[in-house]
Amino acid sequence: MTEKIAGHLLVECLLAQGVTHAFGVPGESYLAVLDGFHMHRDQLRFVICRQEGGAAFMAEAQGKLTGRPGVCFVTRGPGATNASIGVHTAFQDSTPMVLFVGDVASDTRDREAFQEMDYTHFFGPSTKGMAKRVERVDDPERLPEYVARAFATAMNGRPGPVVLVLPEDMLTQTVKAQPLARVEPVQAWSDPGALRTLRDMLLAAKQPLVIAGGGGWTPQSAQALQRFAENWQLPVTNAFRFQDTFDNHHPLYAGDVGIGIGPALAARVREADLILAIGPRLGEMTTGGYTLLQAPKTRQKLVHVHASAEELNRVYQADLAIHATMNAAARSLEVLTAPNELPWTAWSQAAHADYLANLQPQSLPGTVDMPAIVAVLQKHLPADAVLTNGAGNFASWMHRFYRHHGLVKGCKTQLAPTVGAMGYGVPAGIAANLLTGRLAFTIAGDGDFLMNGQELATAVQHGGKSIIVLLNNGMYGTIRMHQEREYPQHVTGSQLQNPDFAALAEAYGYSGVRITRTDEFEAAFLAALASPRGSLIEIVLDPEVITTRGTLSAITQAALTRQSGA
Repeated sequence: MTEKIAGHLLVECLLAQGVTHAFGVPGESYLAVLDGFHMHRDQLRFVICRQEGGAAFMAEAQGKLTGRPGVCFVTRGPGATNASIGVHTAFQDSTPMVLFVGDVASDTRDREAFQEMDYTHFFGPSTKGMAKRVERVDDPERLPEYVARAFATAMNGRPGPVVLVLPEDMLTQTVKAQPLARVEPVQAWSDPGALRTLRDMLLAAKQPLVIAGGGGWTPQSAQALQRFAENWQLPVTNAFRFQDTFDNHHPLYAGDVGIGIGPALAARVREADLILAIGPRLGEMTTGGYTLLQAPKTRQKLVHVHASAEELNRVYQADLAIHATMNAAARSLEVLTAPNELPWTAWSQAAHADYLANLQPQSLPGTVDMPAIVAVLQKHLPADAVLTNGAGNFASWMHRFYRHHGLVKGCKTQLAPTVGAMGYGVPAGIAANLLTGRLAFTIAGDGDFLMNGQELATAVQHGGKSIIVLLNNGMYGTIRMHQEREYPQHVTGSQLQNPDFAALAEAYGYSGVRITRTDEFEAAFLAALASPRGSLIEIVLDPEVITTRGTLSAITQAALTRQSGA
């Protein structure tokens, strides 16, 4: 049997798991793995990133897009801590991911060696931690076991991140072990008795509502969900930042339940007598701070379907908890026999009408009409384009006005962090283009862009292309909004002095253009679509336009009025 060093074996283990791309920032702690990437460069592409946070976001995007663990490599200490933002995102977003951390050599452990840290305590596997599992590989012969277990753990139950720590000296040892076979996720099927109970609950309902989202969805499960909804004529909403789970153009679509929820939809969630939560963990954003659905016991009857038994009844005591993966659950639901007549047809039609009404914009000041900008994007972006964003009020324009076909048409089209991490959109878009070849579109804010804008250099180096629309209002807009609401006219820490974004994009190798009026946008966007290189379109947005529904001055005035007691 041919011997090899462990670093080379690790790369072979990744190949056995079907990995085609790994993202990372190089470090001397895992030089043996980098050499393995060199040896297998025709089969596995190591994408060299500019900062570990960007690399981890790219791997998280990989997990969202493929349903299999995204892979990220970083070095010890600062490399691992920089990457933690992507691990935390994968945890809260239920995304499969494996972070490999090069570590200090075994003979220097526990001496506070250069950049040494305790990864188990830092990434802390728990219900409040960042990773599902954290393990250190001391025996190189067991690398195949650890890698296979990491992939299985990342995919099974509630998907999430796993951290594998790789001592530098372990990676250079000679081994005879061989990779283990590709791991596939295990399907957990719905209990037949629970399905009968669910049918009885549906037959007793008058105003049911579906909330779909979370990790683990495939085109097949999304299509099965659509057939279930059509059979029972159920209004369907998507959970926060999982807006591609159910086709937004479908006559049963009722909108997204998240930040900036439409008032009519919020009222409908409260008025529902039965909530079918299929996939989401029902976190703070989807539940309106645990008010739309009161914790721990909802006013509405609650059916919670989730891939993790540990997630069920953890926050909400469901009237019916069903442990099932999304593929299995949706396929079980689509064959659930519906009666010939249903009492909630008008309720479903009204829910969709509310959604369509929410697409009608409010009048806002300034020379840029953001709903009109989104309409141009809807007109020209291909249906399979991957749309990405980070965190900030800027994202609400796409969330409210852009309509996804999404998974039901065969591919995932939204990459957005439910954890609310700034800086996600730029690296996620680059990763999406490199992985799929599909058009990647990113909407960013000025503060958001500057957190990982350096990854444009990664895109150019690796032949990637994304189109970025950057909304520049000269501030951390979300924070300023909350600041005016709580401490009106006390502006501290939220102002930004920005660079010339168009020139910065050009310096990285993207094309850059700056516009100040709505009528300038379509030509700039069509030029970006036609360009062989990535593009950044900076839009100067009036600071008054702080949300899709109102102005900064209105928020300030309401706060002053409240504080004066008037």
